[in-house]
Amino acid sequence: MRMPIEPFLVGVPDDVLADLRARLALTRFPVTLADSGWDYGTDLDYLRRLVEYWRDGYDWQAQESALNRLPQFRVEIDGRATHFVHAVSPHPGALPLLMTHGWPGSFYEFHKVLGPLTDPPAYGGDARDAFSVVCPSIPGYGWSQPAARRGFGVREVAASGVEVMRRLGYSRFGVQGGDWGASISATTAQLEPRVVVGVHLNMVGFLPEPAGPDVGPAAGTGLSAQEAADVAEMRVHRAEGSAYRLQQATRPQTLSFGLSDSPAGLAAWIVEKFRAWSDCGGDVESVFTRDELLTNIMIYWVTNSVDSAARLYRESRHPSWSGRVDTPVGCAILPRELSRYPRSWVDPYLNVVRWTRFPRGGHFAALEVPELLVDDIRAFFRELR
Repeated sequence: MRMPIEPFLVGVPDDVLADLRARLALTRFPVTLADSGWDYGTDLDYLRRLVEYWRDGYDWQAQESALNRLPQFRVEIDGRATHFVHAVSPHPGALPLLMTHGWPGSFYEFHKVLGPLTDPPAYGGDARDAFSVVCPSIPGYGWSQPAARRGFGVREVAASGVEVMRRLGYSRFGVQGGDWGASISATTAQLEPRVVVGVHLNMVGFLPEPAGPDVGPAAGTGLSAQEAADVAEMRVHRAEGSAYRLQQATRPQTLSFGLSDSPAGLAAWIVEKFRAWSDCGGDVESVFTRDELLTNIMIYWVTNSVDSAARLYRESRHPSWSGRVDTPVGCAILPRELSRYPRSWVDPYLNVVRWTRFPRGGHFAALEVPELLVDDIRAFFRELR
């Protein structure tokens, strides 16, 4: 017998918060080079200030109340409790939209776009562009329980999202995502080509070779100046900024002992990515508030999900799909995104019908440039409803 869909409220026990405060107070910081800054990883002085604010200034109860204003639910799928936000549009004919986050993000990434997507007139838009939005937490992230077996990768996550939509009664819907959410969304379209009406991506970083992870030696052939610059930056990232991926794809459990034990260590691991991957010019708090950074980190900490979240890299080392995605695809290309493949590399694999270069923004589009992302999602799906 299927378990019913049940409303869900975040409620972190007081003893978990007391333990967190004690750990933050006892943080032992490393001895670093005096002039290392961010060149060697997370800056010591910045992390000291963040930990101090986390301990003495950050108000989790206020953030928990804000999270609980989102319409959250859980449902059992294959023996696992799966957490999701289900924001239903008040407008007739709204298109269901399955939005999936990535790492080191969470469902919290989408909180700024839910209102404009579900109720466009309230934000200066057209009711005909309305969506009913479903934002699941990937299994193993936050309040979605992980699989208790090996091999639960992108394909299985995609199938889980499809099942959530089925349980909600949606037989036709769009998909959207970046990071893991992009790969999961493309895989969903391959699994359910008659159900998924369109795929909107704010990152294209999961293609087979030669447009794959290594960005091959012939990468500069026939490219525009902008595309060549994009590829050059991608090469720098592969060489200098991708060690996290190799660690999590090979030995995530070793890493998780430290990150599950030290909140400062977890913050250092995550905030460095938010700074390096966003369009912040080196000042991470020019794009994200401290509360936004810490609320996302708290979702990992209070659920002790850092190991199960990182494990997705290990379980997804091999491609989740092959061939071409024939469902219409819209690609939003952000100037500070990690992967910005030239369109000529993408077209053989995706049925691209919309290709938009954003004037600003990075990896965390829904948090960084929510208005631009909403506009592009609306425009892409307008012809697919």
